[in-house]
Amino acid sequence: MSSAGHMRWHKEKIAKSDVLSHPSDAEAWKHFDRVHPSFAAEPHNIRLGLCTDGFTPYSQTATPYSCWPVILTPYNLPPEMCMTTPFMFLILIIPRPHNPKANIDIYLQPLIDDLKLLWEEGVLTYDISIKQNFLLRAALLWTIGDFPAYGMLSGWSTVGKLACPYCMENSKAFTLKHGGKNTWFDCHRMFLNANHQFRRNKEAFVKNRIERSPPPPRLSGDEILQRLSNIPTIIDYPMLSESKFPGYGVQHNWIKKSIFWTLPYWKTNLIRHNLDVMHIEKNFLDNIFNTIMDVKGKSKDNVKARMDIKEFCRQKNLELVTTTDGKLMKPKAPYSFTLEQKRMICQLFKGLKMPDGYGSNISRCVDLKSARLFGLKSHDCHIIMEVLLPIIVSMLPDYISNPLIELSIFFKDLCSSKLNENALRRYEDNIPIILCKLEKIFPPGFFDSMEHLPVHLPYEARVGGPVQYRWMYPFERYLNKLKKYVKNKARPEGSICEAYLSQETTHFCSYYFEPHVRSTRTKMGRNMDFDVEEQSHVTLTVFRRQGKPSGKCVERYLNDLEINTANLYVLLNCEEVQNPDNKCFDKGLQALAWGLMRKVKTWPIYIVNEFRFHTKSWSEGRKTENCGVCVRGNTHEEDECDYYGILNEVLDLEYPGEDENFVCLFNCQWYDPVQNRGTRVHPVYGLVDVKHSRRYGKFDPFVLASQAIQVYFSKYPSGRRDKQDWLAVIKTKARGIIDQQYIVATAHQEDEMSSYMPVEIEDMPTTTSTIEMELEDVNSSTSSDEEENQDESEDTLESDENSFDDSD
Repeated sequence: MSSAGHMRWHKEKIAKSDVLSHPSDAEAWKHFDRVHPSFAAEPHNIRLGLCTDGFTPYSQTATPYSCWPVILTPYNLPPEMCMTTPFMFLILIIPRPHNPKANIDIYLQPLIDDLKLLWEEGVLTYDISIKQNFLLRAALLWTIGDFPAYGMLSGWSTVGKLACPYCMENSKAFTLKHGGKNTWFDCHRMFLNANHQFRRNKEAFVKNRIERSPPPPRLSGDEILQRLSNIPTIIDYPMLSESKFPGYGVQHNWIKKSIFWTLPYWKTNLIRHNLDVMHIEKNFLDNIFNTIMDVKGKSKDNVKARMDIKEFCRQKNLELVTTTDGKLMKPKAPYSFTLEQKRMICQLFKGLKMPDGYGSNISRCVDLKSARLFGLKSHDCHIIMEVLLPIIVSMLPDYISNPLIELSIFFKDLCSSKLNENALRRYEDNIPIILCKLEKIFPPGFFDSMEHLPVHLPYEARVGGPVQYRWMYPFERYLNKLKKYVKNKARPEGSICEAYLSQETTHFCSYYFEPHVRSTRTKMGRNMDFDVEEQSHVTLTVFRRQGKPSGKCVERYLNDLEINTANLYVLLNCEEVQNPDNKCFDKGLQALAWGLMRKVKTWPIYIVNEFRFHTKSWSEGRKTENCGVCVRGNTHEEDECDYYGILNEVLDLEYPGEDENFVCLFNCQWYDPVQNRGTRVHPVYGLVDVKHSRRYGKFDPFVLASQAIQVYFSKYPSGRRDKQDWLAVIKTKARGIIDQQYIVATAHQEDEMSSYMPVEIEDMPTTTSTIEMELEDVNSSTSSDEEENQDESEDTLESDENSFDDSD
């Protein structure tokens, strides 16, 4: 993306915004500190999060058995340590053959007693850094779980028309006459501004209905506790789980008073139970994809749904039609693909190649014969929803594809590793509009509780912080790890406890090892399998090696044009040359003045910035593709522009001198960066395309390896003939970067190019900053580690599939 105007807006936004990158930055943490100043005054005191979920330790075909671990994790840790396996503490395991449901409070009693002790009295603890004892206290901030677990922990049943724990009795969900299920169709206009035109629309939503209701109020802890004054806990009334209180399902959905209300501070928490973005995103994507692909038995657009359209809506084109022989025929919906289009979509997934470790191999989930996808895991749905959905729906009419693209961008921005508080307030205004647009397209049967809950997600992100600290991805991976501990099928809980204690002891002992000793604690990341050496002898920053080559080295000689171009590029990007001082006239500058040596080394693989780059020739024939490169370049007018290309060669240059003066350059083939000629940016949604037949005309192929970030390119479905020459650009994020918004290093390019004026944020009706969308995390949650050259990435989310299905 180019234009100095765009960069001015970005810098102004960063300066004025309140960035949320950790729960401690959010309002819930700060509110807790204000209400309990004595607790906040002691830096040793810790905040905790609790998660529980069920999984089956046996295969899906075995006798049903549900194992429920309860996990605590502390938040008083830096982002790179928070939510990691060593700091997920297995507190207890509920050994039951079935779901504990409301009786889970009985098993949580010992934990609640410990939490009370940690709050009221504290525990004497030794601080090794100051070699003194101190009184450690702790507080539970919130719980994390999927939607069924939400009901078990909170006491508010998540089934029925009052399933939403925020809307409560103010929900306008109703039961479909023919479908027989509860629907949240036309439940989102009340979240719009009072003068919004959708509120007065009698045709597009429930017919002849005008929405005048205000948004449902959010109850405080004191207000909820007052409502629960006449409802006992499961401890006091053991038969509570088998009975229902008067007004259940009509005036309330309380099935018990949760045991967490016995904690003295629980009512002061702004968020007590988190809505799980992982399962909401997965179920929303499932409904969208199954409907537009018209998957038999899973599509929300069936005969009963068409009959309900006639009852509640005015969409004559979707109503059932009676044929001449008296049978009912379902007309094709404009939001569903034809058989030919479905095969185009499947062919797109079949040929899709993503970077190594970015996601699982989705091509294995494609059935070209029946034109459908099967076996998609939660992380696959995460990738499809946030980056591939705009490509898939590009064959649909604009009035259908645009709301789906806006929904995709909403989830992508919401799942960013850094959030802006002002942007989150815009999300709260935008998501009801997006949902209302979808209500004008899809039938009422499409909107179950999972399609309603996104309206509350921006509030939780604004109050609780980034979703990476409050969703189920790290816990689902941890449950998969616990499942592998089960060796004795007759005693699954005992096997888990024994293996967990062994693992915890091993990790504790690793703190006594020297730092250079490799252990589970000091294990390098997937793309950080090398030590950053201390290079005090290196005089210039450009000579400080960043990254590590891999593979078989091949030597070759540069021609005169390559030498001159590479030499000029290194000089233009050497910090000491651009900003000279008295200290920089040393041997390093002498080496630059002598020029680089003609003989260079080339490598097929290079690991830098926690990305694993492969050359184009190395990626051929593999299931993954790691040769996509992006750098930010400058024109003579000082406008900035992203350059996209393919990595052809990794060059290890050497300059003469006594020291080891090496520079690693990427030799890339760039796509034409000129706007609307070789690169195209959507004026509203910021989606970037490059024309694969247009290449950068000048010979300027080199960039420093440290300046590159990784991208990959996706073709459009063959049905879009106007986009057959264009590739969609998808930026990735380094696996190890947790609390850092990745900004592309600036590279000087010898080029003159016309700039375009981007759409200002005020002109974007339902989305947020396109800069945030491109720079933030697409892969905020990653798959498990693999071998270096493994062709197919496996998804690690193999915990109890029933826990996913319960949220459908």
